[in-house]
Amino acid sequence: MPVLLLLLLLVVAIVAPGLWVKRILQRYSRPADRYAGSGGELARHMLDCLNLHDVGVEVTEDADHYDPDARVVRLTEDKLNRCSLTAVTVAAHEVGHAHQHASDYRPFVWRTRLVRWAAPGEKLGAGILMMAPFVTFVTRTPVIGLLMLLGGFLVLGLGSVIHLITLPMELDASFGRALPMLRDGGYLKPGDEPHARRLLKAAAFTYVASSLMSLLNVARWWAILRR
Repeated sequence: MPVLLLLLLLVVAIVAPGLWVKRILQRYSRPADRYAGSGGELARHMLDCLNLHDVGVEVTEDADHYDPDARVVRLTEDKLNRCSLTAVTVAAHEVGHAHQHASDYRPFVWRTRLVRWAAPGEKLGAGILMMAPFVTFVTRTPVIGLLMLLGGFLVLGLGSVIHLITLPMELDASFGRALPMLRDGGYLKPGDEPHARRLLKAAAFTYVASSLMSLLNVARWWAILRR
């Protein structure tokens, strides 16, 4: 029973931040026409003001993000084409990442390099975990199996660690770049800055929520291997 309770608390701790982020983004997505320009239009304007004319803005079906390889700010349809406070604030946050890239912001550079290792690393970790029981059975050496399990879990958790250590970079994109641009450019309506701050905090913690959610994958493997 204590183990089940611990697992339940772990799931709640992992899921709660993601639900909080989703709630904040939805809360300020209405009215959809609060601003004269859309999130996509604001992103384009901000990029041009930063002389980042070569950075594109386009729609995505995935999460909002800046792609440093393609040099494109990608926004979901509701952020790109709508004029809500959520749309313009999230757009500014992603422009903040483009600005980090252009200014050779070191944490951004390091994170970009680490991310390239994350996806292959997670696949490798899953592969090691699947092979561990088989290798143990063939070699009849439990120590090798245990070492493989440990290595598999460590590699599988690499993506979570990468997201967690990049929180300072996300906060810089939100409060070191996006908020000053929104405030100094006079883009926000009177009284909207405190709400924009909440949105920018949510945008920054999106990666933390994703990191914690990825831990569920580690927990799932642990549950499978305990059977």
